[in-house]
Amino acid sequence: MKETVIRMSVKVNITDQQKRIKLPTGTRLLIRKACNATLKNEGFEDSAEVDVTLVNDEMIQQINKEHRNIDASTDVLSFPLGENGVYDTDPENGAKMLGDIVISVEHAIAQADLYGHGLEREIAYLTVHSMLHLLGYDHVNGGLERTIMREKEENILDALGLAINKV
Repeated sequence: MKETVIRMSVKVNITDQQKRIKLPTGTRLLIRKACNATLKNEGFEDSAEVDVTLVNDEMIQQINKEHRNIDASTDVLSFPLGENGVYDTDPENGAKMLGDIVISVEHAIAQADLYGHGLEREIAYLTVHSMLHLLGYDHVNGGLERTIMREKEENILDALGLAINKV
């Protein structure tokens, strides 16, 4: 008996809107891998689409003020398009449209320095963190929600070979 394997496809649209910092070779591939690893870890079996925009601190501060009424820069913003596991579907390809991720490259560099690991790990972490938000996870209330999300982040980074003790 032949077993049919259905493979999900993930379309990750990446736009680099900041021009101050030249991204290291492989950054785009890393972001795609982080998106795929998150969906795999979560057992997401549908085809999916995600938009990732790389910006500077000034741009993310403007977006944060406009959408969250917080006049400050931040490392990453997540804009989910679904709720409770229900997503709009792209009529062209049938993919579930998960939402948008906005990453401040300047913030990522500063945090990589602060936490003593490479930019690669920080970009991967921010991507995974934001992907989990797009899938409905939150940490705002702290407690168990924060612990669960943090555990998932570390499991996914470990699967990518970027566990904290390896960098």
